[in-house]
Amino acid sequence: MSEVLDRPRAVAAPSALAGVAEILTEDALAFVADLHGRFDARRRALLAARTERQTRFDAGELPDFRADTAHIRDSEWTIGAIPADLQDRRVEITGPTNAKMIINALNSGARVFMADFEDATSPVWDELVRGQVNLRAYWRGELGFTDPASGKAYAVGKTPAVLMVRPRGWHLDERHVTVDGAPVSGGLFDFALYAFHNAKVALAKGSGPYFYLPKLESMEEAALWSDVFATAEEWLGLARGTIKATVLIETLPAAFEMDEILYALRDNIVGLNCGRWDYIFSYIKRLGRSPDRLTPDRACMTMDKAFLAAYSLRLIDTCHRRGAFAMGGMSAFIPVKGDEAANRAAMDKVRADKLREVTNGHDGTWVAHPALVPIALEAFEQMEGPNQLTRRPDHVPGRDAMLALHDGPRTEAGARENIRVGVQYIAAWLSGKGAVPLYNLMEDAATAEICRTQLWQWLKYEAPLDDGRDFTHDLFEDWLADELGKLEDILNLRPAARLLHELVTAKELEEFLTLPAYEMLY
Repeated sequence: MSEVLDRPRAVAAPSALAGVAEILTEDALAFVADLHGRFDARRRALLAARTERQTRFDAGELPDFRADTAHIRDSEWTIGAIPADLQDRRVEITGPTNAKMIINALNSGARVFMADFEDATSPVWDELVRGQVNLRAYWRGELGFTDPASGKAYAVGKTPAVLMVRPRGWHLDERHVTVDGAPVSGGLFDFALYAFHNAKVALAKGSGPYFYLPKLESMEEAALWSDVFATAEEWLGLARGTIKATVLIETLPAAFEMDEILYALRDNIVGLNCGRWDYIFSYIKRLGRSPDRLTPDRACMTMDKAFLAAYSLRLIDTCHRRGAFAMGGMSAFIPVKGDEAANRAAMDKVRADKLREVTNGHDGTWVAHPALVPIALEAFEQMEGPNQLTRRPDHVPGRDAMLALHDGPRTEAGARENIRVGVQYIAAWLSGKGAVPLYNLMEDAATAEICRTQLWQWLKYEAPLDDGRDFTHDLFEDWLADELGKLEDILNLRPAARLLHELVTAKELEEFLTLPAYEMLY
């Protein structure tokens, strides 16, 4: 380690939070700096490759399975061993890293809790550090929370869910930590601090350093994580393959490289997950710059049809062929208070969604609220064992099915809903909240991304609506003003509206709304 410690150090912004001294230690920041020095240039080159690929999509090229990696798809191989405490993942719950959420999720009855530094967290510096403090406290048996308003005390129960952590994607920087004046990768920062402080403690308690990896678009991006893991295992004195990860297949290009992603991470990977909401966003972002890919209302784009159904089945087949888990997607519903009929209807939709997943062959699923855990568990009781690794679909969709667009109308109501949800989510994000209950759904950044990219697409091509009108600039301006007039004057509503307006009316589609929004946080 002394050789590593002689390298440039990471410099972190100050924080007055209790416990921060145990997180931003000299050795932990040296680990961050080493990962930055080894891998940041490669990360940035891979981000540039995304831009180059988009240029080809804009010129008419469509995603397809790679010719240069056919040998990986055609040959027989499997991933490495899966730890005992990850064999049963039938229901997973996700959410941000505040203490109350962590405790409630761990106690929810779900098999796994994914603590999220990505789409369910607004990357406010103190919140990111507080999340690391909370996770460190959990592994040391010190995590507790007392609600200042009610006085109610929260503590972790005797049989908590298995803990996994989602760091930020490759595209996001962390400006509060620099090496030689350059910001480090947000994902490397999140991963490094959690692994450094908790890997050995988790292993000593019969678990391990487990992660969810978001927003990957290629085998090469997965291989970068593989090399990060190998370096981290050497740094921390862990056997190769100790770190375990599940990759979210939530981008269209990644869906055509699932075998390759599993292969690149075969020492560390345990499964893939259908990140359905970001996948819709990616479909629009990657192919929606063409008038023949105009999408219908986002409510029409459901998992039982078109490109979403196809990629779910292909993910199941790919994973099970390689001995990896095929995880289903998020149900964003939350209980509807004060309206039993509406609540029953919402829960029925959750039940139907989870039954579809288990029937197709998924090994588990996601929920966003503890109240949904029993419903999802009941659906997955259909499994004969803790997973369905030996099950393969009868039909595996090909390329055309994976690109097939949903049918359905484009409506004024759909456009207005995108405006309402987009503005309110961005306002909450700018106020430091990444998981936001809106209209009986728990929304994160993925929903806002769908809202603004769909509005951008419709406006760019003046999409025909079901009532005979075209979605023009004047209509957007009128509906935006009208919807703002109906909303309460919540914190950051006006800045959020300006950002949404800029994103929707921009000549070129912004890759991620969180990039310009991050500039507004400070």
